[in-house]
Amino acid sequence: MYDFEYSKPSTLADAVNVLVTDGDAKALAGGMTFIPVLKQRLNKPSAIVDLGGIGLSGIKLEGDKLVIGAMTPHGTVAMSPDVKKSIPALADLAGNIGDRQVRYRGTIGGSLANNDPSACYPSAVLALGATIKTDQREIGAEDFFQGMFTTALNPGELITEVHFPIVERAAYMKFANPASRYAMVGVFVAKTKSGVKVAVTGAGQNGVFRHKEFEYALNKSFSTAALDGIKTPADTLNGDIHGSAEYRAHLIGVMAKRAVMAASA
Repeated sequence: MYDFEYSKPSTLADAVNVLVTDGDAKALAGGMTFIPVLKQRLNKPSAIVDLGGIGLSGIKLEGDKLVIGAMTPHGTVAMSPDVKKSIPALADLAGNIGDRQVRYRGTIGGSLANNDPSACYPSAVLALGATIKTDQREIGAEDFFQGMFTTALNPGELITEVHFPIVERAAYMKFANPASRYAMVGVFVAKTKSGVKVAVTGAGQNGVFRHKEFEYALNKSFSTAALDGIKTPADTLNGDIHGSAEYRAHLIGVMAKRAVMAASA
């Protein structure tokens, strides 16, 4: 690691002040991605602002919405009675992220702000039509994700909460890398009052994306048979030593059918 200053502010305002004042300062949430990046000297921040002391964790139901604080660990989301009751697919997603250590250190806000192309949460946020609340504004899911490792967040802007609308039915299915458990392909299917949304993570060259062809078919008939014959083009998908773009294209169809089956159960 390179040398850097470390601070652990006790208020959101103090954390934002450091980040805005010093353009080279970086925020630290769970550190599941950021710490390895620092160890490999791929980032050289002037200061690290630890967000662990500013009170952004917690889960609550507000009317027809589930609100999750940005610093809430994945394990807490997975075990929450409110999440299991209102959006069980989200609890299932969180409970299968990484391993136990990752689930109790990594946070939902950190995952979304980083927008790793293999992260699970972006697919849930996009398919459920969630709203990301920051210290400055509210950002809809469709506007938040802007490509691999890129979001609509401004420099120094911090996620404070994520607002999930409660849906009729939903499910998430992931084909995980056997070593790290990241999503080689993950598909989140959600049926809402306004229709069906399908979001895919782990496969796209530009990160998470909606699968419009699947959505059109499932809005006509919410069944696995509706997806028969629909092929996902491989030219915009990732390919690596773990699986070619064509293999991931096939997996998208398999995971989507499994998600529809689970959501229908």
